[in-house]
Amino acid sequence: MAQWTSAMGAAQLARLLNSQQDRPAGPGTRRPPAYRALADGIRLLVLEGRVPVAARLPAERELALSLSVSRTTVAAAYEALRAEGFLESRRGAGSWTAVPAGNPLPARGLEPLPPEALGSMIDLGCAALPAPEPWLTRAVLGALEELPPYAHTHGDYPAGLPALRTMIAERYTARGIPTMPEQIMVTTGAMGAIDAICHLFGGRGERIAVESPSYANILQLMREAGARLVPVAMAEGLTGWDIDRWRQVLRDAAPRIAYVVADFHNPTGALADEDQRRQLVEAARSAGTVLVADETMSELWLDEDVSMPRPVCAFDPAGSTVVTVGSASKAFWAGMRIGWVRGAPDVIRSLVAARAYADLGTPVLEQLAVNWLFSTGGWEQAVELRRDQARENRDALVTAMRRELPSWEFEVPQGGLTLWVRAGGLSGSRLAEVGERVGVRVPSGPRFGVDGAFEGYVRLPFTVGGAVADEAAARLAAAARVVESGGSGGGESPRTFVA
Repeated sequence: MAQWTSAMGAAQLARLLNSQQDRPAGPGTRRPPAYRALADGIRLLVLEGRVPVAARLPAERELALSLSVSRTTVAAAYEALRAEGFLESRRGAGSWTAVPAGNPLPARGLEPLPPEALGSMIDLGCAALPAPEPWLTRAVLGALEELPPYAHTHGDYPAGLPALRTMIAERYTARGIPTMPEQIMVTTGAMGAIDAICHLFGGRGERIAVESPSYANILQLMREAGARLVPVAMAEGLTGWDIDRWRQVLRDAAPRIAYVVADFHNPTGALADEDQRRQLVEAARSAGTVLVADETMSELWLDEDVSMPRPVCAFDPAGSTVVTVGSASKAFWAGMRIGWVRGAPDVIRSLVAARAYADLGTPVLEQLAVNWLFSTGGWEQAVELRRDQARENRDALVTAMRRELPSWEFEVPQGGLTLWVRAGGLSGSRLAEVGERVGVRVPSGPRFGVDGAFEGYVRLPFTVGGAVADEAAARLAAAARVVESGGSGGGESPRTFVA
Protein backbone atom coordinates (compact mmCIF):
# COMPACT_ATOMS: atom_id res chain seq x y z
CA MET A 1 0.00 0.00 0.00
CA ALA A 2 1.38 3.46 -0.96
CA GLN A 3 2.45 5.76 1.86
CA TRP A 4 1.66 9.00 0.06
CA THR A 5 -1.63 10.88 0.37
CA SER A 6 -1.30 13.45 -2.42
CA ALA A 7 0.75 13.95 -5.56
CA MET A 8 2.91 16.82 -6.79
CA GLY A 9 3.19 17.19 -10.57
CA ALA A 10 6.53 17.88 -12.23
CA ALA A 11 5.44 21.24 -13.70
CA GLN A 12 4.00 22.40 -10.36
CA LEU A 13 7.14 21.42 -8.43
CA ALA A 14 9.37 23.04 -11.04
CA ARG A 15 7.42 26.29 -10.77
CA LEU A 16 7.85 26.35 -6.99
CA LEU A 17 11.56 25.58 -7.28
CA ASN A 18 12.14 28.20 -9.97
CA SER A 19 10.57 30.87 -7.75
CA GLN A 20 13.42 30.22 -5.30
CA GLN A 21 16.12 30.30 -7.95
CA ASP A 22 14.94 33.60 -9.42
CA ARG A 23 15.87 35.56 -6.28
CA PRO A 24 19.01 37.76 -6.41
CA ALA A 25 22.15 36.13 -5.08
CA GLY A 26 23.27 37.43 -1.71
CA PRO A 27 26.72 38.97 -1.31
CA GLY A 28 29.39 36.33 -0.91
CA THR A 29 26.95 33.47 -1.48
CA ARG A 30 28.65 30.28 -2.67
CA ARG A 31 26.75 28.32 -5.29
CA PRO A 32 26.27 24.70 -4.19
CA PRO A 33 26.39 21.79 -6.65
CA ALA A 34 23.23 21.48 -8.76
CA TYR A 35 21.98 18.37 -6.96
CA ARG A 36 22.54 20.01 -3.56
CA ALA A 37 20.67 23.16 -4.62
CA LEU A 38 17.77 21.00 -5.83
CA ALA A 39 17.68 18.97 -2.61
CA ASP A 40 17.80 22.15 -0.51
CA GLY A 41 15.00 23.66 -2.56
CA ILE A 42 12.69 20.67 -2.08
CA ARG A 43 13.58 20.46 1.63
CA LEU A 44 12.68 24.14 2.11
CA LEU A 45 9.38 23.68 0.30
CA VAL A 46 8.52 20.86 2.69
CA LEU A 47 9.60 22.87 5.74
CA GLU A 48 7.52 25.82 4.50
CA GLY A 49 4.48 23.60 4.07
CA ARG A 50 4.21 24.54 0.38
CA VAL A 51 4.82 20.90 -0.52
CA PRO A 52 2.79 18.74 1.89
CA VAL A 53 4.28 15.94 3.91
CA ALA A 54 3.42 12.54 2.35
CA ALA A 55 3.13 14.08 -1.13
CA ARG A 56 4.31 11.83 -3.97
CA LEU A 57 7.06 13.55 -5.97
CA PRO A 58 7.35 13.22 -9.74
CA ALA A 59 9.56 10.56 -11.26
CA GLU A 60 13.20 11.52 -11.77
CA ARG A 61 12.90 11.70 -15.56
CA GLU A 62 9.76 13.88 -15.44
CA LEU A 63 11.28 16.39 -13.02
CA ALA A 64 14.55 16.50 -14.96
CA LEU A 65 12.65 17.45 -18.12
CA SER A 66 10.64 20.14 -16.33
CA LEU A 67 13.78 21.66 -14.76
CA SER A 68 16.01 21.18 -17.84
CA VAL A 69 18.62 19.34 -15.79
CA SER A 70 20.06 15.85 -16.07
CA ARG A 71 18.32 12.86 -14.57
CA THR A 72 21.53 12.20 -12.62
CA THR A 73 21.10 15.56 -10.86
CA VAL A 74 17.54 14.70 -9.80
CA ALA A 75 18.56 11.19 -8.71
CA ALA A 76 21.38 12.58 -6.56
CA ALA A 77 19.03 15.18 -5.01
CA TYR A 78 16.46 12.49 -4.16
CA GLU A 79 19.17 10.34 -2.63
CA ALA A 80 20.38 13.26 -0.47
CA LEU A 81 16.81 13.89 0.72
CA ARG A 82 16.38 10.21 1.59
CA ALA A 83 19.61 10.29 3.61
CA GLU A 84 18.36 13.36 5.53
CA GLY A 85 14.94 11.89 6.23
CA PHE A 86 12.96 14.23 3.97
CA LEU A 87 12.10 11.57 1.38
CA GLU A 88 10.95 7.98 1.55
CA SER A 89 10.74 5.56 -1.36
CA ARG A 90 9.57 2.09 -2.17
CA ARG A 91 9.91 0.16 -5.41
CA GLY A 92 6.69 0.37 -7.35
CA ALA A 93 5.23 3.11 -5.13
CA GLY A 94 7.57 5.98 -6.00
CA SER A 95 9.00 8.58 -3.59
CA TRP A 96 7.12 10.79 -1.18
CA THR A 97 8.02 13.64 1.15
CA ALA A 98 8.61 13.12 4.86
CA VAL A 99 10.11 14.89 7.87
CA PRO A 100 12.91 13.40 9.94
CA ALA A 101 12.01 11.87 13.30
CA GLY A 102 11.82 14.53 15.99
CA ASN A 103 11.13 17.40 13.57
CA PRO A 104 7.79 19.24 13.88
CA LEU A 105 5.43 19.10 10.96
CA PRO A 106 5.63 22.33 8.95
CA ALA A 107 2.98 24.90 9.85
CA ARG A 108 0.99 26.01 6.80
CA GLY A 109 -0.33 29.11 8.54
CA LEU A 110 1.16 31.45 11.10
CA GLU A 111 0.27 29.71 14.34
CA PRO A 112 1.67 31.34 17.48
CA LEU A 113 4.24 29.48 19.52
CA PRO A 114 2.98 27.77 22.66
CA PRO A 115 3.69 29.87 25.78
CA GLU A 116 6.24 27.37 27.11
CA ALA A 117 8.43 27.92 24.03
CA LEU A 118 8.64 31.70 24.37
CA GLY A 119 11.51 31.71 26.86
CA SER A 120 14.15 30.77 24.29
CA MET A 121 12.53 31.97 21.08
CA ILE A 122 11.56 35.48 19.95
CA ASP A 123 8.32 34.89 18.07
CA LEU A 124 7.82 37.25 15.12
CA GLY A 125 5.46 34.85 13.39
CA CYS A 126 2.20 36.11 14.87
CA ALA A 127 1.08 39.73 14.44
CA ALA A 128 -0.77 39.98 17.76
CA LEU A 129 -0.13 41.94 20.97
CA PRO A 130 -1.03 41.17 24.59
CA ALA A 131 -4.42 42.34 25.82
CA PRO A 132 -4.74 46.08 26.62
CA GLU A 133 -5.41 45.79 30.32
CA PRO A 134 -7.28 46.74 32.40
CA TRP A 135 -9.88 46.84 29.64
CA LEU A 136 -10.05 43.10 29.03
CA THR A 137 -10.74 42.39 32.69
CA ARG A 138 -13.28 45.22 32.92
CA ALA A 139 -15.06 44.00 29.78
CA VAL A 140 -15.32 40.43 31.09
CA LEU A 141 -16.62 41.62 34.47
CA GLY A 142 -19.14 43.83 32.71
CA ALA A 143 -20.20 40.87 30.56
CA LEU A 144 -20.73 38.70 33.63
CA GLU A 145 -23.09 41.31 35.05
CA GLU A 146 -25.12 41.24 31.84
CA LEU A 147 -25.12 37.44 31.51
CA PRO A 148 -28.01 36.31 33.82
CA PRO A 149 -30.90 37.14 31.46
CA TYR A 150 -29.17 35.28 28.62
CA ALA A 151 -28.47 32.29 30.86
CA HIS A 152 -32.23 31.68 31.02
CA THR A 153 -32.36 31.24 27.21
CA HIS A 154 -31.00 28.53 24.91
CA GLY A 155 -27.97 30.79 24.22
CA ASP A 156 -28.05 30.08 20.48
CA TYR A 157 -27.95 33.29 18.41
CA PRO A 158 -26.86 32.38 14.84
CA ALA A 159 -26.86 36.03 13.71
CA GLY A 160 -25.33 37.31 16.95
CA LEU A 161 -26.74 38.94 20.06
CA PRO A 162 -29.34 41.55 19.04
CA ALA A 163 -27.72 44.14 21.33
CA LEU A 164 -24.29 43.68 19.72
CA ARG A 165 -25.70 43.68 16.17
CA THR A 166 -27.46 46.97 16.95
CA MET A 167 -24.31 48.46 18.44
CA ILE A 168 -22.15 47.49 15.42
CA ALA A 169 -24.77 48.90 13.05
CA GLU A 170 -24.81 52.18 14.99
CA ARG A 171 -21.03 52.41 14.77
CA TYR A 172 -21.17 52.11 10.97
CA THR A 173 -23.94 54.72 10.86
CA ALA A 174 -21.78 57.07 12.94
CA ARG A 175 -19.03 56.65 10.32
CA GLY A 176 -21.43 57.88 7.64
CA ILE A 177 -22.57 54.45 6.43
CA PRO A 178 -26.28 54.06 7.29
CA THR A 179 -26.66 50.49 8.56
CA MET A 180 -29.47 48.44 10.08
CA PRO A 181 -28.95 45.56 12.54
CA GLU A 182 -30.33 43.26 9.82
CA GLN A 183 -27.17 44.02 7.84
CA ILE A 184 -24.87 42.60 10.55
CA MET A 185 -23.92 39.05 11.44
CA VAL A 186 -21.57 38.39 14.38
CA THR A 187 -18.97 35.68 13.71
CA THR A 188 -16.20 33.82 15.47
CA GLY A 189 -13.41 36.18 14.44
CA ALA A 190 -12.66 37.55 10.99
CA MET A 191 -11.51 34.11 9.84
CA GLY A 192 -14.97 32.74 10.62
CA ALA A 193 -16.52 35.60 8.69
CA ILE A 194 -14.40 35.09 5.57
CA ASP A 195 -14.83 31.32 5.71
CA ALA A 196 -18.62 31.79 5.72
CA ILE A 197 -18.46 34.27 2.83
CA CYS A 198 -16.24 31.98 0.75
CA HIS A 199 -18.60 29.05 1.24
CA LEU A 200 -21.62 31.16 0.33
CA PHE A 201 -20.21 32.82 -2.79
CA GLY A 202 -17.24 30.68 -3.73
CA GLY A 203 -17.50 26.95 -3.91
CA ARG A 204 -14.79 24.53 -4.98
CA GLY A 205 -13.02 25.58 -8.15
CA GLU A 206 -14.26 29.19 -8.12
CA ARG A 207 -11.75 31.96 -8.82
CA ILE A 208 -10.93 34.37 -6.00
CA ALA A 209 -8.82 37.44 -6.77
CA VAL A 210 -6.40 38.36 -4.00
CA GLU A 211 -3.82 41.05 -3.45
CA SER A 212 -0.27 39.89 -4.03
CA PRO A 213 1.03 39.66 -1.34
CA SER A 214 -1.90 39.00 0.99
CA TYR A 215 -2.64 37.69 4.49
CA ALA A 216 -1.20 34.16 4.72
CA ASN A 217 -3.89 32.54 6.85
CA ILE A 218 -6.68 33.78 4.59
CA LEU A 219 -4.85 32.47 1.51
CA GLN A 220 -4.55 29.07 3.16
CA LEU A 221 -8.22 29.11 4.17
CA MET A 222 -9.18 29.76 0.55
CA ARG A 223 -6.85 27.06 -0.79
CA GLU A 224 -8.32 24.48 1.57
CA ALA A 225 -11.81 25.50 0.44
CA GLY A 226 -10.76 24.54 -3.09
CA ALA A 227 -10.58 28.07 -4.52
CA ARG A 228 -8.44 29.00 -7.52
CA LEU A 229 -6.47 32.04 -6.37
CA VAL A 230 -5.80 34.83 -8.87
CA PRO A 231 -3.02 37.14 -7.60
CA VAL A 232 -3.12 40.88 -8.33
CA ALA A 233 0.13 42.74 -7.68
CA MET A 234 0.08 45.66 -5.25
CA ALA A 235 1.32 49.08 -6.34
CA GLU A 236 4.86 50.04 -5.38
CA GLY A 237 5.62 51.00 -1.80
CA LEU A 238 2.72 51.95 0.45
CA THR A 239 0.53 53.51 -2.24
CA GLY A 240 -2.18 50.84 -2.18
CA TRP A 241 -3.66 49.07 -5.18
CA ASP A 242 -2.69 49.03 -8.85
CA ILE A 243 -6.16 49.81 -10.21
CA ASP A 244 -5.23 49.09 -13.86
CA ARG A 245 -4.16 45.58 -12.91
CA TRP A 246 -7.32 45.08 -10.88
CA ARG A 247 -9.48 46.14 -13.83
CA GLN A 248 -7.67 43.72 -16.12
CA VAL A 249 -7.98 40.77 -13.71
CA LEU A 250 -11.64 41.46 -12.95
CA ARG A 251 -12.39 41.75 -16.66
CA ASP A 252 -10.36 38.77 -17.90
CA ALA A 253 -10.60 36.27 -15.02
CA ALA A 254 -14.14 37.20 -13.88
CA PRO A 255 -13.51 36.03 -10.29
CA ARG A 256 -16.54 35.30 -8.14
CA ILE A 257 -14.93 36.98 -5.13
CA ALA A 258 -12.14 39.53 -4.61
CA TYR A 259 -10.55 39.79 -1.17
CA VAL A 260 -8.79 43.05 -0.21
CA VAL A 261 -7.35 44.78 2.85
CA ALA A 262 -7.70 48.52 2.21
CA ASP A 263 -6.58 49.76 5.64
CA PHE A 264 -2.92 49.13 6.58
CA HIS A 265 -2.69 46.06 4.44
CA ASN A 266 -1.27 42.86 5.90
CA PRO A 267 1.65 42.34 5.24
CA THR A 268 2.75 45.55 3.43
CA GLY A 269 1.06 48.21 5.59
CA ALA A 270 -0.29 50.02 2.49
CA LEU A 271 -3.30 52.33 2.83
CA ALA A 272 -5.60 52.60 -0.22
CA ASP A 273 -6.89 56.12 -0.85
CA GLU A 274 -10.50 57.11 -1.50
CA ASP A 275 -10.14 57.29 -5.28
CA GLN A 276 -8.67 53.76 -5.38
CA ARG A 277 -11.55 52.49 -3.25
CA ARG A 278 -14.15 54.11 -5.48
CA GLN A 279 -12.56 52.78 -8.66
CA LEU A 280 -12.17 49.24 -7.32
CA VAL A 281 -15.81 49.09 -6.23
CA GLU A 282 -16.91 50.30 -9.67
CA ALA A 283 -14.70 47.71 -11.39
CA ALA A 284 -16.01 44.90 -9.16
CA ARG A 285 -19.60 45.95 -9.78
CA SER A 286 -19.05 45.94 -13.55
CA ALA A 287 -17.48 42.47 -13.40
CA GLY A 288 -20.18 41.01 -11.14
CA THR A 289 -17.55 40.24 -8.50
CA VAL A 290 -18.31 40.25 -4.77
CA LEU A 291 -15.72 42.53 -3.14
CA VAL A 292 -14.82 41.35 0.38
CA ALA A 293 -13.26 44.27 2.28
CA ASP A 294 -11.28 43.24 5.38
CA GLU A 295 -11.13 46.26 7.68
CA THR A 296 -9.72 44.55 10.78
CA MET A 297 -6.79 47.02 10.79
CA SER A 298 -8.86 50.15 10.15
CA GLU A 299 -8.51 51.59 13.67
CA LEU A 300 -4.78 50.96 13.97
CA TRP A 301 -3.41 54.22 12.60
CA LEU A 302 -0.16 55.00 14.40
CA ASP A 303 0.81 58.46 13.16
CA GLU A 304 -1.15 61.57 14.13
CA ASP A 305 -1.15 63.01 10.61
CA VAL A 306 -2.95 60.03 9.03
CA SER A 307 -6.15 61.03 7.25
CA MET A 308 -8.30 57.89 7.11
CA PRO A 309 -10.34 57.41 3.92
CA ARG A 310 -13.97 56.40 4.07
CA PRO A 311 -14.65 52.64 4.31
CA VAL A 312 -14.84 50.67 1.06
CA CYS A 313 -18.57 50.04 1.61
CA ALA A 314 -19.17 53.82 1.51
CA PHE A 315 -18.76 53.60 -2.27
CA ASP A 316 -21.44 50.90 -2.58
CA PRO A 317 -24.61 52.62 -1.32
CA ALA A 318 -26.89 49.96 -2.81
CA GLY A 319 -25.00 47.24 -0.94
CA SER A 320 -24.91 44.98 -4.00
CA THR A 321 -21.12 44.62 -4.37
CA VAL A 322 -19.22 45.07 -1.09
CA VAL A 323 -19.27 42.72 1.90
CA THR A 324 -17.29 44.12 4.85
CA VAL A 325 -15.52 42.11 7.54
CA GLY A 326 -14.51 43.54 10.91
CA SER A 327 -13.03 42.08 14.06
CA ALA A 328 -11.99 42.78 17.65
CA SER A 329 -8.96 40.50 17.32
CA LYS A 330 -6.42 42.94 15.85
CA ALA A 331 -7.54 46.26 17.32
CA PHE A 332 -8.24 44.82 20.78
CA TRP A 333 -6.90 41.30 21.47
CA ALA A 334 -6.46 38.13 19.41
CA GLY A 335 -8.00 36.10 22.24
CA MET A 336 -11.28 38.00 21.81
CA ARG A 337 -12.63 35.91 18.93
CA ILE A 338 -15.41 38.25 17.85
CA GLY A 339 -15.82 39.30 14.25
CA TRP A 340 -18.68 40.55 12.12
CA VAL A 341 -19.95 40.84 8.56
CA ARG A 342 -21.73 43.87 7.14
CA GLY A 343 -23.67 43.23 3.95
CA ALA A 344 -27.03 43.53 2.27
CA PRO A 345 -29.87 42.01 4.35
CA ASP A 346 -30.37 39.14 1.88
CA VAL A 347 -26.64 38.29 2.09
CA ILE A 348 -26.80 38.26 5.89
CA ARG A 349 -29.89 36.03 5.83
CA SER A 350 -28.10 33.57 3.56
CA LEU A 351 -25.00 33.56 5.77
CA VAL A 352 -27.10 32.97 8.90
CA ALA A 353 -29.03 30.13 7.24
CA ALA A 354 -25.79 28.43 6.16
CA ARG A 355 -24.37 28.78 9.67
CA ALA A 356 -26.67 26.04 10.96
CA TYR A 357 -24.29 23.58 9.31
CA ALA A 358 -21.11 25.24 10.59
CA ASP A 359 -20.54 26.60 14.10
CA LEU A 360 -24.17 27.56 14.99
CA GLY A 361 -23.11 30.77 16.71
CA THR A 362 -20.51 32.80 18.56
CA PRO A 363 -19.96 32.54 22.36
CA VAL A 364 -22.40 34.76 24.25
CA LEU A 365 -20.02 35.89 26.99
CA GLU A 366 -17.46 37.24 24.51
CA GLN A 367 -20.17 39.06 22.59
CA LEU A 368 -21.33 40.68 25.81
CA ALA A 369 -17.76 41.73 26.57
CA VAL A 370 -17.35 43.46 23.19
CA ASN A 371 -20.77 45.07 23.55
CA TRP A 372 -19.72 46.39 26.97
CA LEU A 373 -16.59 47.93 25.42
CA PHE A 374 -18.58 49.58 22.62
CA SER A 375 -21.32 50.91 24.88
CA THR A 376 -19.12 52.33 27.66
CA GLY A 377 -16.36 54.02 25.64
CA GLY A 378 -13.92 51.38 26.84
CA TRP A 379 -13.23 50.33 23.24
CA GLU A 380 -11.80 53.71 22.25
CA GLN A 381 -9.55 53.86 25.34
CA ALA A 382 -8.35 50.28 24.84
CA VAL A 383 -7.58 50.86 21.15
CA GLU A 384 -5.64 54.00 22.06
CA LEU A 385 -3.46 51.88 24.35
CA ARG A 386 -3.00 49.42 21.50
CA ARG A 387 -1.91 52.19 19.14
CA ASP A 388 0.61 53.52 21.67
CA GLN A 389 2.15 50.09 22.16
CA ALA A 390 2.26 49.28 18.44
CA ARG A 391 3.80 52.69 17.66
CA GLU A 392 6.56 52.23 20.23
CA ASN A 393 7.27 48.72 19.00
CA ARG A 394 7.31 49.84 15.36
CA ASP A 395 9.80 52.61 16.03
CA ALA A 396 12.06 50.34 18.10
CA LEU A 397 12.01 47.60 15.47
CA VAL A 398 12.72 50.02 12.61
CA THR A 399 15.68 51.52 14.49
CA ALA A 400 17.10 48.08 15.31
CA MET A 401 16.70 46.78 11.75
CA ARG A 402 18.38 49.81 10.21
CA ARG A 403 21.29 49.38 12.61
CA GLU A 404 21.76 45.60 12.30
CA LEU A 405 20.72 45.03 8.67
CA PRO A 406 21.22 48.30 6.76
CA SER A 407 21.04 46.61 3.34
CA TRP A 408 17.51 45.30 3.95
CA GLU A 409 14.82 47.51 2.41
CA PHE A 410 11.41 48.52 3.72
CA GLU A 411 9.03 51.46 3.97
CA VAL A 412 7.63 52.42 7.37
CA PRO A 413 3.82 52.18 7.35
CA GLN A 414 1.66 54.75 9.14
CA GLY A 415 -0.48 52.07 10.75
CA GLY A 416 -1.20 48.39 11.10
CA LEU A 417 0.97 45.79 12.74
CA THR A 418 3.48 44.65 10.12
CA LEU A 419 6.68 45.59 8.31
CA TRP A 420 7.25 44.06 4.85
CA VAL A 421 10.99 43.69 4.33
CA ARG A 422 13.08 42.91 1.25
CA ALA A 423 15.89 40.81 2.73
CA GLY A 424 18.92 42.14 0.86
CA GLY A 425 18.80 39.54 -1.91
CA LEU A 426 18.62 36.60 0.50
CA SER A 427 16.06 33.81 0.51
CA GLY A 428 13.24 34.47 2.96
CA SER A 429 12.65 30.73 3.27
CA ARG A 430 16.25 30.08 4.25
CA LEU A 431 16.23 33.00 6.68
CA ALA A 432 13.12 31.56 8.34
CA GLU A 433 14.72 28.13 8.62
CA VAL A 434 18.03 29.37 9.99
CA GLY A 435 16.30 31.95 12.19
CA GLU A 436 14.60 29.25 14.24
CA ARG A 437 18.01 27.72 14.91
CA VAL A 438 19.38 30.97 16.31
CA GLY A 439 16.29 31.88 18.32
CA VAL A 440 14.02 34.08 16.19
CA ARG A 441 10.89 32.91 14.41
CA VAL A 442 9.99 34.91 11.32
CA PRO A 443 7.61 34.07 8.44
CA SER A 444 9.08 34.12 4.97
CA GLY A 445 7.61 36.00 2.03
CA PRO A 446 6.23 33.00 0.11
CA ARG A 447 3.65 32.40 2.84
CA PHE A 448 1.99 35.64 1.68
CA GLY A 449 2.09 34.90 -2.04
CA VAL A 450 0.71 32.48 -4.61
CA ASP A 451 2.90 29.81 -6.22
CA GLY A 452 6.14 30.72 -4.47
CA ALA A 453 6.16 34.48 -4.99
CA PHE A 454 8.11 36.83 -2.65
CA GLU A 455 11.01 34.50 -1.90
CA GLY A 456 13.19 37.53 -1.15
CA TYR A 457 10.95 38.92 1.64
CA VAL A 458 10.12 38.42 5.30
CA ARG A 459 7.33 39.91 7.39
CA LEU A 460 8.11 41.46 10.78
CA PRO A 461 5.24 42.36 13.14
CA PHE A 462 5.22 45.14 15.74
CA THR A 463 4.93 42.70 18.62
CA VAL A 464 8.23 43.35 20.42
CA GLY A 465 9.93 46.54 21.51
CA GLY A 466 12.86 47.88 23.48
CA ALA A 467 15.69 45.43 24.20
CA VAL A 468 13.70 42.52 22.72
CA ALA A 469 13.44 44.34 19.37
CA ASP A 470 17.21 44.92 19.47
CA GLU A 471 17.80 41.24 20.17
CA ALA A 472 15.40 40.13 17.45
CA ALA A 473 17.26 42.23 14.87
CA ALA A 474 20.60 40.86 16.11
CA ARG A 475 19.37 37.29 15.73
CA LEU A 476 18.08 38.03 12.23
CA ALA A 477 21.48 39.47 11.36
CA ALA A 478 23.10 36.24 12.65
CA ALA A 479 20.75 34.19 10.48
CA ALA A 480 21.56 36.39 7.50
CA ARG A 481 25.29 35.76 7.95
CA VAL A 482 24.69 32.01 7.84
CA VAL A 483 22.57 32.28 4.69
CA GLU A 484 25.09 34.63 3.03
CA SER A 485 27.85 32.12 3.66
CA GLY A 486 25.93 29.52 1.72
CA GLY A 487 24.96 27.43 4.76
CA SER A 488 21.46 26.14 5.40
CA GLY A 489 21.83 26.18 9.14
CA GLY A 490 21.54 22.41 9.32
CA GLY A 491 25.05 21.94 10.64
CA GLU A 492 25.32 25.13 12.65
CA SER A 493 25.57 25.20 16.42
CA PRO A 494 22.80 27.49 17.69
CA ARG A 495 24.10 30.71 19.16
CA THR A 496 23.23 31.25 22.80
CA PHE A 497 21.23 34.38 23.68
CA VAL A 498 19.83 35.85 26.84
CA ALA A 499 16.05 36.11 26.38
